Amino acid sequence: MNWLDGFISYLQFERGYSEKTLSAYKRDLVQFESAVNREGSPSFWGDVELDDIRFWIAELLKGNYANSSVNRKLSSLRAFYKYLFRQGFIECDPMKKVVGPKNKKTLPSFLRESEMDKLLDKANFTQDFEGVRDRLILEVLYVTGIRSSELIGLDDCDVNIAQRTIKVLGKRNKERLIPFDSCLEQEINDYLHVRNQEVECESSAFFVRDNGKRMYRRLLYQIVNMHLSKISTIEQKSPHVLRHTFATAMLNHGAEIGAVKELLGHQSVSTTAIYTHTTFEELKKVYKQAHPRA
Repeated sequence: MNWLDGFISYLQFERGYSEKTLSAYKRDLVQFESAVNREGSPSFWGDVELDDIRFWIAELLKGNYANSSVNRKLSSLRAFYKYLFRQGFIECDPMKKVVGPKNKKTLPSFLRESEMDKLLDKANFTQDFEGVRDRLILEVLYVTGIRSSELIGLDDCDVNIAQRTIKVLGKRNKERLIPFDSCLEQEINDYLHVRNQEVECESSAFFVRDNGKRMYRRLLYQIVNMHLSKISTIEQKSPHVLRHTFATAMLNHGAEIGAVKELLGHQSVSTTAIYTHTTFEELKKVYKQAHPRA
């Protein structure tokens, strides 16, 4: 097994990374090797120097990669060389002095509470299986803040109606429990009633298509995009916008940032902190609109 395959196996079996994440790491590392290892040297990874990495960064920026994309690729390379150093395959880590381009600070898109009320108005949805399901999907994304992959992966056994909790399997197979209230409980019961009457389920999946099979990512995106387009003009209309909306609403109503971090399944509170900037930007807008001397 070569060093790259060994690294991917390490991420898969020891760190529990998802297939999507593994593919991204491998794609970045293969891209680096293809760009820099022009002579096809079998000892390439051990011979890489700082100038090789700087050359790659320059090539990526010339190719119109965003700074954030370049930094993500460098993160893959950094993790790989940290692994090689710890395994004793190399004596010096060439990534130690590498500094990536500065990321532009962009605030996450989110919907206002008035827009969410308009979005979830029952008049916007049919009362058949798809209508009831689609409304519940939007409600769950907004009320719990879970990721699209986490929603798709939900099984019936993960939704505990008696205890009003949803068990979510997040990144790196980390489980967390998210509470919900009586309103969402009623919506869940309504969905299960319609689903069990109208659909022959072929799996243990909680959210299914009309053929009984589990939801898939593209369909989820289409559902969310279609309904957000009816009530908002924001450019981004993905399930992740509702995750941003959940976090922003929680902080706006006084939730402690550490609690929001746990509900979102973030590893670090610094990731959650971006939503405090979002709420501050909203405060500035309100101030400018309302204060006579603003």
